Amino acid sequence: MMRKFSKQLSCLLAILLFVASLAGCGSSSSSGKEKIEVFSTKNAENTEILQSMATEFEKTHKNVNVEIVSPSDAGTVLKTRLTKGNLPDVLAMGGDATFMELQKAGTLEDLSKKSYVNSVQPAYKKMVTSISKGSGLYGVPYATNASGVLYNKTLFKKAGVKVPQTWDQFIAAMQKLKKAGIQPLELTFKDSWTTLPIWNGLAGSLQSKDFTTQRLKNKTTFAKTHQEIAQKYLQILNYAQPDFMGTTYNDGNKAFALGKAAMLLNGNYVIPELKKTNKKIDVDMFPLPASNDAAQNRITSGVDVLLAVSKSSANKEAAEQFISFMMKKSNAQKYVDDQFAFSAIKGVEQQDASVSGIRNNIADGHVVNFPDHYYPAGFDLASLLSNLSLNAENGMTTNKNVTQFLKKADTSYNTANVQN
Repeated sequence: MMRKFSKQLSCLLAILLFVASLAGCGSSSSSGKEKIEVFSTKNAENTEILQSMATEFEKTHKNVNVEIVSPSDAGTVLKTRLTKGNLPDVLAMGGDATFMELQKAGTLEDLSKKSYVNSVQPAYKKMVTSISKGSGLYGVPYATNASGVLYNKTLFKKAGVKVPQTWDQFIAAMQKLKKAGIQPLELTFKDSWTTLPIWNGLAGSLQSKDFTTQRLKNKTTFAKTHQEIAQKYLQILNYAQPDFMGTTYNDGNKAFALGKAAMLLNGNYVIPELKKTNKKIDVDMFPLPASNDAAQNRITSGVDVLLAVSKSSANKEAAEQFISFMMKKSNAQKYVDDQFAFSAIKGVEQQDASVSGIRNNIADGHVVNFPDHYYPAGFDLASLLSNLSLNAENGMTTNKNVTQFLKKADTSYNTANVQN
């Protein structure tokens, strides 16, 4: 009888040890709490605010431990973890090519039926669904940014220039500034990524709505459809400072902040940098008026941060609870105020006066996504635009330059578009 009892006790202990070992595997922290990993692709930019929000979340969710992870080469890290089937529980990432890759691999949860999705502006939901495979919403738009024309209000007033609403007015404004002895534009093309905001501003408003889909299917080309866009791009360069190809992002920002140029073509994220140089700069933004139809000219605004949940997460409920917490208006407001961003959530607005010129565009959803968000990974448009600009600086004729650029763009795109 005693031997039988000892055998039963041994079995019971073995079972308890097995259960205990399971409790220590991945899904729980050493304290016995559920653990969720929140992975941010913005390096250290938003780590502090995310950690602050995680701490607040843990106060009301005593059984959950939130770990914020933000490696320097986040895109590469994510792709490596994808191949190993070890994705984070929650992803805070851009609505870009990396998101497309993860979503098309079938690794993300469809969050379209979650109640917090109802608070998202339709325009931003459409941006995410339009780059997704299937009809679901695999990432919830959270924070957004905007790209357009930053302008020095003091210099505009000095030259008697009003904010242009059309392309012709934009060119006339630059001519008037130049006549008044004011440098119209400061461009920073030594850092090649800064060639993209002009392209996105023009293509966003001028290219056909179905261009992205048709181009992915190889049913159209840049050469057939983007002549006007490339020509207007080159026309803008005529109003830049003489050394725009050798000016860095930091040096150009400093020059603009000190009043050496009236306009800078980039995004709202530049403004905090400008104010570090000149706290008193009177700056605002307006959409790049690519067309002579004012109604067609929308601000370029994309999903800077979306929130997604991995299908492989062991703690999906806790992961979704954290996202729901982040989506509360008060928390979304804290985030945009901290990051000088805009919000995809209805009723949450960036109140800073330096973006008042585009606030209504964002709030009303009169926006268009960054065209380059839809390009396949490996399509290096920035290098092509740098070459286009360098050719212009070296005196190549517009027709030859545009033809050569568009041909190279199609060749490069086709190479990168491996799905076809």
